[in-house]
Amino acid sequence: MDLTIHHTFLPHTDPEASLAFYRDVLGFEVRNDVGYEDMRWITVGPAGQPQTTIVLHPPAADPTLTDQERSTVLELIAKGSFAALTLATDDLDGTFGTIAASGAEVLQEPTDQDYGVRDCAFRDPTGNLIRINQRA
Repeated sequence: MDLTIHHTFLPHTDPEASLAFYRDVLGFEVRNDVGYEDMRWITVGPAGQPQTTIVLHPPAADPTLTDQERSTVLELIAKGSFAALTLATDDLDGTFGTIAASGAEVLQEPTDQDYGVRDCAFRDPTGNLIRINQRA
């Protein structure tokens, strides 16, 4: 079996703030930006990796959600416990400095973990947990 990750989904509550973070801070390419009524789905991905994309989606777009479920989803997103993404870089300290300088919420400065990974953590503008690992 030969599988690759094609795309993953992260919710967003503010498309312009998400664009500013993923495009302008992380340097991802905007691959698609589709609107429907008052909602937007934005597809971004790392330059040079067209096969891997992140779809930033409106969290309450699922018509099967009840109002209570929609509210619960939004609460979990606000706490940063609904979705997460782990990225990797060759220069963790430099990447951390760039992202921290953008004003992103820092959760953890670069740290050598007991399980053998050096990483840091932020929240994106929606509250999603973004961890960044140093490549070995």
